[in-house]
Parts: sequence; C-alpha cells; structure tokens
Amino acid sequence: MKIYDLIGIGIGPYNLGLAALTTERSELETIFFDQNGQFAWHPGMLIEGTDLQVSFLADLVTFANPASKYTFLNYLHHHDRLYPFFLFHKFEMPRTEYAAYLKWVADELPNCHFQSTVQDVIDHGDHYEVVVNHWKEQEVTSYLTKHVVLGTGSTPLIPIDTENVDSEDVYHSSQYLYHKDHTIQHKHITVVGSGQSAAEIFYDLLKLQDRYDFELAWYTRSPGFLELDSSKLGQETFTPDYVNYFQQLSFPERLDSLDHLGHLRNGIDGSTLHHIFDLLYHRSVGGKSLPVTIQPLTEIQKVTKLGKQLTVEAEQWQQGKDFQFQTDQLILATGYKPNIPDWFYSRFGQKIEWEDDKRYKVDQNFKLVFKDKQHDHHFYTLTNLEHSHGTGATNLGLAVDRNIRIINETTGKTVYEQKLGTIFTSFGL
Repeated sequence: MKIYDLIGIGIGPYNLGLAALTTERSELETIFFDQNGQFAWHPGMLIEGTDLQVSFLADLVTFANPASKYTFLNYLHHHDRLYPFFLFHKFEMPRTEYAAYLKWVADELPNCHFQSTVQDVIDHGDHYEVVVNHWKEQEVTSYLTKHVVLGTGSTPLIPIDTENVDSEDVYHSSQYLYHKDHTIQHKHITVVGSGQSAAEIFYDLLKLQDRYDFELAWYTRSPGFLELDSSKLGQETFTPDYVNYFQQLSFPERLDSLDHLGHLRNGIDGSTLHHIFDLLYHRSVGGKSLPVTIQPLTEIQKVTKLGKQLTVEAEQWQQGKDFQFQTDQLILATGYKPNIPDWFYSRFGQKIEWEDDKRYKVDQNFKLVFKDKQHDHHFYTLTNLEHSHGTGATNLGLAVDRNIRIINETTGKTVYEQKLGTIFTSFGL
C-alpha cells in the first residue's frame, strides 16, 4: 500500500496553505481530508461590508513564495478584479472575497478531498494509518503516512446552558447569517461578547433597527468595548521572531505573557467602534431616546424560555449585583474552543507529554512531544497552540511560517526560507 509523506486532517486556511505549498514546490506526497461537503470559511459570519483584520499579504502562500500561483493577487487577476481592488485602496480583504479566494484555491488543488471524515488515526510504530469515511460514497478507506498534521480548527464556545432553549432563539455568532432573517422579525435582540464578531453583528443589526423597529442590547463580561491595538510596533508580536522568543519561555511565563498581551490579541477594530458610535450619535440628535442598551462588566449566567420570551439571568460582576432581563433573541459571540477529535485522546492521550490537563506539549516546529523520544514519524498540530506559540497562534499572518517549518522539517531541507531578524523590536536577551 502507498505510504504518503504527510496527511492533513481538516481543510481550513492553515492546512489549505500547507496543501498549496507542498503541491507547488516540495516533492512531498500529500493528501488532505475534510468532513464537510465542500470548502466553506465561516459562512455564517460573512456580513456584507466587513473586512479581515489583516493585510491581503497574509494569504495562503505569499510569505513563503510571492511568485506562487495561489496568491490572493493571482486570484484577483484570474477573476478580473485587480483594478477594482487597486481602486479599493485597502490592504485588508473583504471577508466574502477572502472566503471566495480560499474556495478557489481548494478547488484548484488535487490533494484536497472533502466529504471525507477521519474516523481514526492508528500509530503503527514507523507510520500512521489514517482511517477515512468517504461518506458520499459510503466507503471507509485506510491511508498510510509518515507524518500527520492536525488542522481541525475550533468549535463554537457556548459558556451557558442552552439545552432547553430553541436554537432559533439562542445561537452562536457563527450561525448569525443563517438566522438573521428570523432574528430581525422580533422585538428585542441581545448580542453577547466583546470581540470583533459581536461588534459586527451589533452594527449590522443597528443599521436595520429603524426599519424593523426592535430593541437592541449588547452585553459583555469584559470591562469595556475595547479597541484592538493595531499600532505598528505592537503588531510585531505577530512575527516569527516573537514566536521564537515566546516558545523558549517556561509554561507559566507563556500563560502570563498571554494575559499581558490581551490588547493585541482581543478587541474590536477601531473603525467598527467609530461606525457604531457615529450612527448612535446621529440618531440621538435632538435628545431622541434610543432603544439601545450597551453594557460591559456583565456576565450572562443562565437563559430560560417562559412563554414566548427568553429570561436571561445576569450579574454586573464588579458591583456584585444580579439582575434579569427579557429578550426574544440571544446571539452569543462568545468565542471558540479547540476542536480536538475524540480519537485523538484515546489513541494519543497517554503517549504524548502534556503541560496541563488541557494543553499538550508542542515543540518549536509544531510537533507533539511524545514520551518515546525515538518517535521519528511526526504528529504536527495547527490546533490548540496559544499556550505554546503565543498570541499569533490563530493569526493568519503567521500561518505560512508554521507551514514553512513543517515542510522544511519533513523534507530535511530548506524548501522555503524562513524569514527571521526582519523586524525592529527585540524581545529577549
């Protein structure tokens, strides 16, 4: 049976970039599987008029190979959009266009296979067996590989009990566009969260408020609706140089560093906050009372449905005061958690080293650290990396650097040059 050099599990932007880079330049035999029917990047959050928070240079391949045919600029060229993007006068890509670019690359690559759920990965000592259910064909097939890359991304985090509430009434922000038409027919809508997704949904609904005549509330546990630090020197933490520095810190030092860099990791784009404030200001001219509530320092604790309305129990945690309010729709922009398959724990949980009960140990080149030090068929992960590689673990601008390290290590040579020492900030001694 054929043995691949590398099998990728999950096809999001990270593994998709790896598939493109290995196809185009390396001699690696690779294949990638995804359980979904086709490629789709956050389809429930592609709100019209929203942009990515990173430059178009943070596409799938440019930082490794600007001459690649899989660059965003080449996508624009193929779709006759170079001049419109030139006149767009922005470095940031529209979210809808980024999603279309990713799908174009996925459709172009011969080594990406959808409708294929990885059911198991078995360690045979000198190789892995990857068991795949090709569900459309109702066929289960085993593939052999020297190395594995786990790129299963994240799954919505819902921190409150919603078990007895209809999913059309309480849902995660990732499902927003699927429920939007239903949501705006109601009289009271509440958004929960302090990040960019919460702000984009709140602003999208705010623009529709006069037309559909609903009350709108926005709560967050955070101390404020804070702007993301986009200062140029501050952004140098999203570079390979900082990742190298961060990776050398002890586990407690890394966790402490993540807390200190919250202003760079989390927050809302300044322009979004300005748009929200400006719209509120214009609508309040003449002392007009607005059917809007914006409140930080508030933790949503429980939601129940009595009759037609939802009853939400909350706490203003700084004052230690509990209160309740009624709403018809509750949208939870409460973030994501790592999506680790069940087979991972049963097959590898006891074989690898852990830094605590939730975070596995990962080396500089994104490999899991096995207790058996002679383990030379590698298991790479692009998921659950903040504790090991820092604030840029989910940053698109660093995805290419991750893939460069994986490709160079698995080939044993420099296929793509890693760029270090190109920034102005020094992080360590």
